[in-house]
Amino acid sequence: MGITNSNKELNASHIDCGGSFQVTLSLTAEPDIQSNPTDIVLVLDRSRSMAGSSLANLKNGAKRFIDIIDEATDGAQDGQIGLGSRIGIVSFADTATQDTGLITSVDDLKAAVDALTANGLTNHADAFEQALALFDPLSPNAKVMVLFTDGRTTVGGDASPAAAAARAQGVTIYCIGLSGNGGIDEDALNDWASDPDSSYVAITPDDAELEALFADLARNISRPGATGIVLTDQVFSCFKITSLSAPTKGTASLLNDTTVEWKIGELGVRNSEGAALTFTVQHVGPCAGLLEVNEKITYADNERNTVHFPSPEIEVDCDLVTVPETCPAPVDVEIGGCTDTIEFNAGEIDLESLGRILQLDVTLHNVCPRKRVALAVIVTEVDANGDEHQRGLKTLTIPAHAQSTCRDVTVRCIKFVLPEDLDISGQTHGICDERHFKARFIAHYIDNDFTCCDMIL
Repeated sequence: MGITNSNKELNASHIDCGGSFQVTLSLTAEPDIQSNPTDIVLVLDRSRSMAGSSLANLKNGAKRFIDIIDEATDGAQDGQIGLGSRIGIVSFADTATQDTGLITSVDDLKAAVDALTANGLTNHADAFEQALALFDPLSPNAKVMVLFTDGRTTVGGDASPAAAAARAQGVTIYCIGLSGNGGIDEDALNDWASDPDSSYVAITPDDAELEALFADLARNISRPGATGIVLTDQVFSCFKITSLSAPTKGTASLLNDTTVEWKIGELGVRNSEGAALTFTVQHVGPCAGLLEVNEKITYADNERNTVHFPSPEIEVDCDLVTVPETCPAPVDVEIGGCTDTIEFNAGEIDLESLGRILQLDVTLHNVCPRKRVALAVIVTEVDANGDEHQRGLKTLTIPAHAQSTCRDVTVRCIKFVLPEDLDISGQTHGICDERHFKARFIAHYIDNDFTCCDMIL
């Protein structure tokens, strides 16, 4: 069957600035359906919430799945699933029905799919029981269920025992979830599906993606597992990979701080097989907000399997940063080829006195939305007797932020020029003298809701 599922997932949806999280890559592969006949049951949700475009796109996905299996088994879309493989249709709402047995007629399978109508509640337990009843325990065929649902169980009780019974009888279970119709129980899908969860569960919020999900699952069935796998995952430049766990199959190595390479000799060549790789990623860059983790991910194997990975996002929460002072404008200097020396006229820049530049950062805590802040910075120099001497005063307006809650605001790069002719250390007045300074900060809101009775604003 080739690579039947690929996934990339994160163990967190939110981290603080500089925080870490884990990334898990997973693959599932199945043997070739032509030499390993397979019985497949499509278990389809027709509950009330599926009405409209969700049911229409589900039907398109199921019928596309059937066409791909038809061609995979005997090399042509001739209306008959060949070489011993079969497909059955089970649908469910308040209860489940066996809409077909395990058959080979493409027309009969598609007719059963087209006849589905949306109504009623959601009974996953009965869905698994009716699907399992279609399989012949004496058949040598491999057994696969593909369960699709868009909601939580609302009738019929816990489906976990029925799903476990199916897995115990050698049935491989895939779960496809549509989360956009009010929410699904992702933990339940992970419990019902074969392990590892990331290899056998796919979830989308958009019903327009259903046809692609069903097609990707079916398209790889024509290929015999996968050999010579090379997967390279590069994370975005605002992240770096800090540690790498041993994969469940194959070997993995770091090519650099942002790129991991995973190699697997063979997967799913003789039976259904999953593999997973986990690595730890840390936020290191200046970017914040909702960020994509992937820069790019590439996959190749000897069988030319088609593999698609999701691109998960994570919310990175950093302090708001404002830079009230810009750096000085540079003066361009050019040196021609084979030139050993150059004269440079710095214009009206005074170079008579050496000095230092003190650059300060300060964080204002709990600044409320839509309020500007007045900030004063006072710098003094301390002599050997502990007396202070004025060295500078700056007053700055910190722009209001538009976040929904009060946030810390970091003000960066407040610069003071400290000429050496003001050095009061009592030393040699050289650039290497040790000098001591104190900085004081005063901050308050500019904008407020207070008005005196006779004020006119």
